[in-house]
Amino acid sequence: MTEVSEILMSVLSTIRVPRPGDRVHKDECAFSFASPESEGGLYVCMNSFLGFGSKYIDRQNAKTGQRAYLHITRTRKTQKEDDSNSGSGDPPKKKPTRLAIGIEGGFDVEQEQYEEEVKVVLLPERLEVTSEDLASMPDVVKERVSLSIAGLQAADSVSHALQVQQWDGEVRQESKHAAELKQLDNGLKIPPSGWRCEVCDLQENLWMNLTDGKVMCGRRYFDGTGGNNHALQHYQQSGYPLAVKLGTITPDGADVYSYDEDDMVLDSKLPEHLSHFGIDMMTMEKTEHTMTELEIAVNQRVGEWEVIQESGTTLRPLWGPGLTGMKNLGNSCYLNSVMQVLFTIPDFQTKYVSNIDKIFGEAPSDPTQDFKTQVAKLGYGLLSGEYSKPAPDPGDDPNASSESRGDQVGIAPRMFKALVGRGHPEFSTNRQQDAQEFLLHFINMVERNCRSGMNPSEAFRFLVEEKIVCQQSQKAKYTQRVDYIVQLPVPMDQATNMEELQEAEHRREEAEASGAPPPSAVRAQIPFAACMAALSEPETLTDFWSSAMQAKTTATKTTRFASFPDHLVIQIKKFTFGLDWVPKKLDVSIDVPDTLDLSALRAMGQQPGEELLPEVAPPPLMTPDVEVKGILGFHGNEEDDSLYSPLLSPVLDDSTVSQLCEMGFPLEACRKAVYYTGNTGIDAAMNWVMGHMDDPDFSAPLVMPGSSSAPGTTPTESLPEEHLATIVSMGFSRDQATRALRATNNVLERAVDWIFSHLDDLESMDVSEGGRSEGGSEASREPPPGPRVRDGSGKYELFAFISHMGTSTMCGHYVCHIKKDQQWVIINDQKVCASEKPPKDLGYLYFYRRVVE
Repeated sequence: MTEVSEILMSVLSTIRVPRPGDRVHKDECAFSFASPESEGGLYVCMNSFLGFGSKYIDRQNAKTGQRAYLHITRTRKTQKEDDSNSGSGDPPKKKPTRLAIGIEGGFDVEQEQYEEEVKVVLLPERLEVTSEDLASMPDVVKERVSLSIAGLQAADSVSHALQVQQWDGEVRQESKHAAELKQLDNGLKIPPSGWRCEVCDLQENLWMNLTDGKVMCGRRYFDGTGGNNHALQHYQQSGYPLAVKLGTITPDGADVYSYDEDDMVLDSKLPEHLSHFGIDMMTMEKTEHTMTELEIAVNQRVGEWEVIQESGTTLRPLWGPGLTGMKNLGNSCYLNSVMQVLFTIPDFQTKYVSNIDKIFGEAPSDPTQDFKTQVAKLGYGLLSGEYSKPAPDPGDDPNASSESRGDQVGIAPRMFKALVGRGHPEFSTNRQQDAQEFLLHFINMVERNCRSGMNPSEAFRFLVEEKIVCQQSQKAKYTQRVDYIVQLPVPMDQATNMEELQEAEHRREEAEASGAPPPSAVRAQIPFAACMAALSEPETLTDFWSSAMQAKTTATKTTRFASFPDHLVIQIKKFTFGLDWVPKKLDVSIDVPDTLDLSALRAMGQQPGEELLPEVAPPPLMTPDVEVKGILGFHGNEEDDSLYSPLLSPVLDDSTVSQLCEMGFPLEACRKAVYYTGNTGIDAAMNWVMGHMDDPDFSAPLVMPGSSSAPGTTPTESLPEEHLATIVSMGFSRDQATRALRATNNVLERAVDWIFSHLDDLESMDVSEGGRSEGGSEASREPPPGPRVRDGSGKYELFAFISHMGTSTMCGHYVCHIKKDQQWVIINDQKVCASEKPPKDLGYLYFYRRVVE
């Protein structure tokens, strides 16, 4: 052991003991999905605490010179029978009682039982040191190495911390209205049972307003059941904010909802508030499901959607390259489905998988935090076939092996999910998300990280031409913007089974009136041609400001493709809002075709003899009582302060602002929505709100251009240099990058979106080779290159689609179908099988590729 002791002594200074805050990766390799359970185990660097599989450990040793690694291997424990279970080898799982993850009573994060063996390995000699070997070594070696081993074993690994990240959907805050809630002395006393809605006589899902004691039904659920929104309408009319759900009152509490705060809340004075209306909280018993119980039921219904998951047929499992499943990390099916589809596209395969050796070779010191490395790792894991093999049999049912069920070893994208979700308010959580929003988020990350060389997101990028024609002057305006997804409207009035739908609605109303259970829902049949017609038909703009007429008038807007991408993504706009602004999902079947020809929708540009609208900006919104001494945003000069213009306050439609506030949105966000949509009404303002809810400054006060804190007046020296460099690297000039950042309060993601949607506004800015603005030479006065787009035929064929099951994008489950070698394959997280009946009419996102003629 002399040689080993000498080597350990020589590298002792590089062996560290983990401290609080250190990131320990002892469950997953930085470059692959190898783990301690994999063949060869996992090697954890005793200096950086990064983990490496046997395939990459020698490369890491050669690159960094680090010699001491803790080798961890785990083997599954043999399951033993227990009298307390049903012969399954496992104790019965407890049913979740809390809407939570990773805490007592919540949804369980499954824990496998393993036996673990550890030893120190010295590279490149591969000398092994066990705990028994350490006992005979010098004290200084024994102490330092033993402390490092113990620290690594005790440390919580990064992936485990992410896996069991606690999320408690039941944590509620005290309502701001509870302490000083005013209650009317109207003499109203509520009986302990026998309640009915005062408007429609409904006898379930009833809420009592804590201000006036009115008992009314709750909101209508997404599937048409529930209430008729009478309690919500009462709040909108009265402004009384708090209501308690009757039937949930017990001595321990009750469900209290704040319409003003748009959330379930706590009311510390609830016994007093109930007593005001004659309700003794201590004698009440629970007779209704709480809102938490209803949400838990929704989250446990993943296995009920038979059509999309093809549950009615016996599916044949598939194995091999490109047929690798992905573990669900807790509501991560949206990510799994999107990434499965993306890595069937040649651009992503070429960028990240074909160049994997180069990417890994150039990886930084911490590859777990490198975007290219982690995307390449995920792509290789999906395409290589190394992890597309049957999962180890649990041994509890000899008649149901994992191979026959289609369960795979698969890959668990924990490191990838943590990286792409880092800092994002939604994708960093364990909550369910919208697959379309994640797709755009990931494309945005690809754009930011492909500063040079091939950019695979170009496969989706296309130009949209919008043509607006003033109906009075007949003059036109053309603008272009970049997009990645076609959002296809669903014209419900074009359903081919309208009579059947009307009859079903009539039966539902009759059942509602009689108190009978609601009848089975009927799905609307919408022709795909009707959706395309709704997309392409001219839109009427009633409050268009015409620069030719110098006044508001009516105009028509037509949208066409200025270019056709290699791969076209179509989103069916199934998620919408009702007349009461309650979100709902449209239950529709659309005959989406296998082939698509969009040639007729190609933009034609300015036509011969067609006059363009003058390039004159509309007048600013201002209050009528402000005396205008200058122009908006101009603050005069030292010689002549008569040109000084004070900050002009915008004229805002108070009724629209109030309507938005009543929906629960912050006041300042509502004011900005009305301002930025030019007082054009509630629909436009609501669309603005929904499109900007994730903005960091969503609730920040409205700042008019011209004030010292306005985005447009941010001094150049205060702009983040790294943000400027990122935008310049995409082919834009420094002046253009500065303008984009100023317009978006220095938020990089918004600046990138802004610059892509304002290409025409940037045309006049000077751009020189290399992306820097210069005013010296004529050669530099060329239009900016802008984003690169590909173009070609408008003929496409369907190769994948992602389907959503559930009532909202915030819950439910995603599954994808992908056409591989002329065979449709269903990928449902870890299960990969040949598809027998691909439900192409029920998809949410459709992926087409160009047909090469």
